Amino acid sequence: MLNIRQISKIIKNSTYICNNFIFIKMKKNNILVVDDEESLCEILQFNLEVEGYNVDVAYSAEQALQMDLKKYSLILLDIMMGTINGLKMAQIIKNNEQTANIPIIFCTAKESEDDTVTGLNIGADDYIVKPFSIREVVARVKSVLRRTENSKTDEIKEISYETLCIDIKRKCCTLDGADIKLTKKEMEILFLFMKNAGKIFSREEILKRVWEDEVIVLDRTIDVNITRLRKKIGQYGKFIITRTGYGYGFKN
Repeated sequence: MLNIRQISKIIKNSTYICNNFIFIKMKKNNILVVDDEESLCEILQFNLEVEGYNVDVAYSAEQALQMDLKKYSLILLDIMMGTINGLKMAQIIKNNEQTANIPIIFCTAKESEDDTVTGLNIGADDYIVKPFSIREVVARVKSVLRRTENSKTDEIKEISYETLCIDIKRKCCTLDGADIKLTKKEMEILFLFMKNAGKIFSREEILKRVWEDEVIVLDRTIDVNITRLRKKIGQYGKFIITRTGYGYGFKN
């Protein structure tokens, strides 16, 4: 019989084929679970991976601090651990310029008001008291990641290239001052390309950024959207470039 870790690995790498179409369960963000309870780590890892996240675990702060923390979008962190407890680890993360913006959710049995205030003052984004339900953890994770993504988008109000402009606040695109009717996905693809001009995105990366955890047909869906997008943005369509075997991007 497969254990939780083996089942989680299968789900994490899952793809399936139906009627000659390839479908995937799209991945979202990288999450790190840090807790000295191995069984709890496995349960959290399994359930978060079912939701589509990439999840790593560490059984101590010392182990976690040896990892490349910059790649994580969120850290679930226990407070009551060994030599370096969760509060100390959170301080180390927040004092490092490269990791300071990583959201942290404390998961702990310490439930006094002082503990909560201390954790939040360090810079934690949320605080979950044990015992907790897995549904609650998943909901809190989604909420924190959603707030984080929204705040990143809010930092950019407008992006433009010559007379092609995307107004983030108004959720519209203009060409020579006139509105272009783009679908939501077309707008998101164009925004992704223009924001990262010069970078080539693979189809898998585009799916992950634009379609998130939706189950969709792979290559054809992206190709169709980009073909339509090129036509709609007129003379700037030629700036959406194709690198055969690699993907798409916006020429800078």
